[in-house]
Amino acid sequence: MELASFGRALRKFWWLIVVTTVLGVGIAALLTARAQREYASYVTFFVSTPPSANGGTALQADQFAQLRVNSYVILARSSGLAKAVLDDPSVKGLGLDQRGVTSRLTASSQSGSVVLTVKATDSSKARSLALVTAVGNQFPKFVKTLDPEKSQTTLTPVSGPTLNSAPVSPRKKLNYGLGFLVGVAIGLAIAFLRELLDTSIRDPEGIDAATGLATIGAIDFEKAARTAPLIVQSQGRSSRAEAMRQLRTNLLFVDVDRPAQVIVVTSSVAAEGKSTTVANLAIVLAESNQRVLLIEADLRRPRVTDYLGIERAVGITNVLAGQVGLDDVLQPWGSSGLTVLPSGHVPPNPSELLGSEAMRELLAQLRQRFDFIVIDTPPLLPVTDAAVMATEADAVALVVRYGKTTRNQLATAVSSLESVDARVVGAILNMQPQSSNKRGRYDGYGYHEDAPGRDPAGAIGRRARKNAGVRGDSHPAGAGTPVAVSARASSRPGTHTGADAADRSINDELAGGEQHDTVAADADQSVAVTTAIDSGSTDPAENEPDSTAAATLMPSGDDQDAAGGWHRRRRRE
Repeated sequence: MELASFGRALRKFWWLIVVTTVLGVGIAALLTARAQREYASYVTFFVSTPPSANGGTALQADQFAQLRVNSYVILARSSGLAKAVLDDPSVKGLGLDQRGVTSRLTASSQSGSVVLTVKATDSSKARSLALVTAVGNQFPKFVKTLDPEKSQTTLTPVSGPTLNSAPVSPRKKLNYGLGFLVGVAIGLAIAFLRELLDTSIRDPEGIDAATGLATIGAIDFEKAARTAPLIVQSQGRSSRAEAMRQLRTNLLFVDVDRPAQVIVVTSSVAAEGKSTTVANLAIVLAESNQRVLLIEADLRRPRVTDYLGIERAVGITNVLAGQVGLDDVLQPWGSSGLTVLPSGHVPPNPSELLGSEAMRELLAQLRQRFDFIVIDTPPLLPVTDAAVMATEADAVALVVRYGKTTRNQLATAVSSLESVDARVVGAILNMQPQSSNKRGRYDGYGYHEDAPGRDPAGAIGRRARKNAGVRGDSHPAGAGTPVAVSARASSRPGTHTGADAADRSINDELAGGEQHDTVAADADQSVAVTTAIDSGSTDPAENEPDSTAAATLMPSGDDQDAAGGWHRRRRRE
């Protein structure tokens, strides 16, 4: 598992780590609250041996005492001492036996020290204190019975018996800390395990490892796509729109020796964003001044016409059945050269209909009329329609949804296409998370999405009119809103009016296919030329309003109806 996979697991399952941590701390707090409180009492002894006891020096006596201390630590939990403690009057009536005494007593001593500390732990303060009191009385006597008389080792109480009024157990801070660490560890383990077992596609490397296909496009996920799936109007400047234009470029140059005219777009399973990708791909192809036909060949669950806001009651199925003519069902969309062939009536046998001889003849006829034909087909794994259409196409592009499509699903889909000798040009990674370093930037230039109510075309138009001496107000109402420009212009023959210059600058801005911010520089140059032209006229008569100089800039009726169909339909709903 690579380091990047660990980071991805943390980003994806951070909530799981938080949940397990909270649970760990909560369980620790619950156990701590329910645990029985215990109190401790202490008594400390000083162990000594006179030098004359063994005929040695003081150093030897001290070393002998240290050795004895290590033995006394063990003796403090012996049954012999427990029996002596039970015989002490201070523990009479406490209801303890030898096992109960030994389980409550512990002894400790620091290395190299002759000081011995005995601790008695009990849930009762009185019983704890009574135990160490009895130990203080009986331990020295018990030692005398074990050591020979000549050793003369003595245990002298130097501290205690003392009761610690604060409970020594449970230890809240320790328990909470352990609960926190255990919760974090369990959360991390589950997150990394899930990431390790996750076989979904998340990067181009995963696509290449599963199928060997190149990634010809990577489409960012944007929340705005839920309500505005098409890259028109304000969405035309989004990072998703730029990704679609990059996809268009890659498709055009993926194989210059074998250019693709008929392109089938499909996916492995449903809900991968296939139909939205098809519609936007057709739009960006039409932006490049090409005659583009979008065929809605997903006869199982047609969705493209819903996104485009057009009627699909009559379409390709009716043409193949010979019920209507081709020109009767072709519907132009917008003003950029895009034509749509809807699905029509949903047939009972879609795969047979798409693989018929009538379909092949129809495609041959359409090749003569359009530069590009983009076909939306059903997913590959549930049905065989896409594989049937792939045999008649020049190229097939597979849509792969980030974090949803598995490697096995993608490999199976590619295998089904290879079995019919389809030409798969690559995969499109769809709905990938938009990284923070890409948002708001594009190839080193300032880049932004239009905010609601923002009208960059209106701003440039106002600047053009101001520099060109134009009077009148524009009415910005968001991207795509008609902008009325009235002008005072020179009527001298052979010159351009200020309104014409403003008109051209605004149209240049609105017609920019790539819609980069560098268009503003071109508009400024146009404004400078307009100012130079108008600066020579000083006659008031020449500056009277001219009806021929008034210009109204708005999308054509087809463009307004088609590009805004989706949004108007959403408002009506």
